[in-house]
Amino acid sequence: MIYFILFLEFFKVGLFALGGGLAALPFLQNLIIKYGWLTTDQLLNMIAISESTPGAIGINTATFIGFNTAGIAGGIIATLGLTAPSIIIITIIAHYFQKFNQHPLVKSAFTGIRPAVAGLIASAAFSLAAGNIFYFENLSNDFSHFFNYKALLLLIIIFIAIRKLKKHPIFYIVFAALIGIIFKF
Repeated sequence: MIYFILFLEFFKVGLFALGGGLAALPFLQNLIIKYGWLTTDQLLNMIAISESTPGAIGINTATFIGFNTAGIAGGIIATLGLTAPSIIIITIIAHYFQKFNQHPLVKSAFTGIRPAVAGLIASAAFSLAAGNIFYFENLSNDFSHFFNYKALLLLIIIFIAIRKLKKHPIFYIVFAALIGIIFKF
């Protein structure tokens, strides 16, 4: 039964998470709430690992959750569930796209989908930032413990560095990892 649930849930993620792995984050957060397959911290760690290793975030996360939930078979089934909708949809689209790609309704649909995907990514980014920078549980106790000042400072430094230095993303990931090790985030 767990294999069916893994396949079905990740099939839904793959079906509706238009825009790739970052757009899948709200769906993955929902799975955490619904099944408890990961903690929020584990998801944040998985995203960090997925961003710093080869492979897509969605695939890496599906494989990780599936493996943690039901072993190697679970990892394979969750990954297949996530990728199956893309394979099916792309096969269908490839067949008909040349015929309909200039149709006004198709153009309008893609124009409408883009901001929705941007909104999903922005929502996930806000949730991740809030989970790393703000300690909402400390809000009522003492405001001075509300912020993770180290993480906030690192976020600002990386943000400015990305705008000014224009280095490869791996540079920033390695830099942030080293800072995390040195200052024990």
